[in-house]
Amino acid sequence: MPEEDYVSQHSDLKVEGLKKEAPEETPLASPGSPAWASLGDSVVLPPLYQEMQDAFTRLLKHVQRRTVALAAAAHELKTPLTIITGYTEFLLSEKAGPLNERQRRALLDSQENCRRLQRFIQDVLTYSVLETGKIPMKFEEGDVGACLGEVYEVWLRLFHEKGVSLYYLTREQIEKFQFDYFKVQQIVSNLLENALKFTPVGGTVWISAEVTPWDRRNRIASVVGEERRKEARVSPTAVRVTVADTGPGIAPEYQLEVFDDFFRLPQSEGTSGGSGLGLAIARRLVQAHRGRIWVESDGVSGSRFSFLLPMISEEGASRDGAGNASQF
Repeated sequence: MPEEDYVSQHSDLKVEGLKKEAPEETPLASPGSPAWASLGDSVVLPPLYQEMQDAFTRLLKHVQRRTVALAAAAHELKTPLTIITGYTEFLLSEKAGPLNERQRRALLDSQENCRRLQRFIQDVLTYSVLETGKIPMKFEEGDVGACLGEVYEVWLRLFHEKGVSLYYLTREQIEKFQFDYFKVQQIVSNLLENALKFTPVGGTVWISAEVTPWDRRNRIASVVGEERRKEARVSPTAVRVTVADTGPGIAPEYQLEVFDDFFRLPQSEGTSGGSGLGLAIARRLVQAHRGRIWVESDGVSGSRFSFLLPMISEEGASRDGAGNASQF
């Protein structure tokens, strides 16, 4: 029998045999659906997902315990540090007797280190509160120009002591809007402390504020052209606050990490810098205003830290005020 006839006569048998031997197909879940969607009425999490969820829960509890312990330790340091600071100031006043130059220098060094430790403790306590997500936000109609002016006056002496110039540029009158007055001052103070730390003697730091249109769908807000500037003056949607310095700058690869908790730039390692929490706290407080914060730098000649505050109405502030801390 020719080979073609044999194959033709037995092709049905071969196909039928294949059909009988083929395993029963398992229906697949539709693309994008969860892995447990086709398991029936009772949802059973895949083992790997369950393990990841358990690991996340354990990590979250560990972080919370660490935060509470850190806050407790910082709080315990406040009282003895206050006593040391008080005695140092008393001795510097020479009410207990005159001081020679060597004694005065030693006391001034002690006073400066006490202040640094006080700032560190305050950063830790603020960070601990922010981590719990329970920080209260008090939105009231205020003048952001006056708010920044007060911060400028407080920091002016410290900048002059180091030999760094500080300027507050008031470009235009900004209408009043709802924001947390003291939280904004803390944000700017943290940015100024960072600028003072890295700006060398003879350098310059500027504070400025201006209205700007802000489309929240865009990652970076910018004012392009004179027409948009005119539009911003008529119907501004946000206030952009900037702290610029003539320090060494921040390399592009660190411009996102710089806002992380306890992050310190490589050039600050081994120095008596801060806690690595100042910018992280500033970021959280800006987020509590439903704003955003970022840094611009070429990594060589200075940095520009900017943040946006949405110009929300009184109704929006009262609605969002209680829930802002939840996103921490």
